[in-house]
Amino acid sequence: MEPEVIILAKQLIQKPSYTPDDAGCQPLLMNRMGGQGFQGEHHRFGEVDNVLMWHGDEQGPALMFLGHTDVVPPGNEAAWKHHPLSAHVESGVLYGRGVADMKGSIAAMVLAMEKFVGEHPNHPGKIALMLTSDEEGVAVDGVKKFMPLMADKHHFDYCLVGEPSSAETLGDTVRVGRRGSLHVTIRIKGKQGHVAYPQNASNPIFLAAQAIDEMGQFVWDEGNKDFPPTSFQISNITAGNSVPNIIPGELVITANYRYSPESNQQTLAVQLQSLLDKHNLEYELNWQLSGEPFHCQNETFKKALSDSIEHIVGIKPVFNTAGGTSDGRFVAPHGISTMELGPINKTIHQVNECEKISHLVQLENIYLELIKRLLLP
Repeated sequence: MEPEVIILAKQLIQKPSYTPDDAGCQPLLMNRMGGQGFQGEHHRFGEVDNVLMWHGDEQGPALMFLGHTDVVPPGNEAAWKHHPLSAHVESGVLYGRGVADMKGSIAAMVLAMEKFVGEHPNHPGKIALMLTSDEEGVAVDGVKKFMPLMADKHHFDYCLVGEPSSAETLGDTVRVGRRGSLHVTIRIKGKQGHVAYPQNASNPIFLAAQAIDEMGQFVWDEGNKDFPPTSFQISNITAGNSVPNIIPGELVITANYRYSPESNQQTLAVQLQSLLDKHNLEYELNWQLSGEPFHCQNETFKKALSDSIEHIVGIKPVFNTAGGTSDGRFVAPHGISTMELGPINKTIHQVNECEKISHLVQLENIYLELIKRLLLP
């Protein structure tokens, strides 16, 4: 007989919850957990469903698990060994879109919470599960909007995000933070003209060339013990049009900062402006902040999670801040110590996304052990 965590994971995988459509995942979990004494609150913003389910009260430590029911599209379904929504098991491995990112984590969280409440119905403190259907999308109507509303009603000390943090084996890596993500569009002004008469024009590509080279070598900060130095990457450069005999009048650079807590939008903007001014460029900057960095320095939380992992799988995790962004960036600013632990990330967003059944069973047990270590005296 299959473990219950696998049965639940299958039920979630079989729902076509391509972002931002929850496709019934959250009602399934609300009905299930509501029958076991959990309270729930649902809010829909635009096309996005958000829910918080909890058990316990404010008298004691409070731990919130955080996840997302939405998944990325499967791509070419014909390239999959098994249909991406079939939740097929083969040789001890569960296949399906979202099994690693992150319906497997959600199933493990739910089972861990249910088992804990079953064993300790009058437990101190509170455990909760927050879910959104907008993590893989624009992330505007999900946790970003839902968390402030819930923070006014609930206190939480700790948050564990179920993102697939593990690299080679389950539990080998815990994210203790994430870098911030800051987008910038740089418009370099020139003067349009005929290529045969360059004296009557000013080519912004030539004007910006040295500045672009310096951007690639510039040291924005040194990082710290948990964060690498801030990275600046240009993703696109456009200028001119399809007519070959026109000097363009404008160069547009699209770039992104993945930045450490040693920097912020203001300091990065000052540095970029100084660099552009140094090269006597006429420019405009348009900024878009995707998420600020967060960094868990709560030693009680870190020890409890490390000890839980070691207790279940026999290894000590590495703490780092690698990877992209997650919804943890919307939780940590509320003063909640936030970390991430989930399945192996090697197949996420790929054809034939999969995870071992044994890993999901172990993940459930790690989550359960963490709850006990944080809530029980």
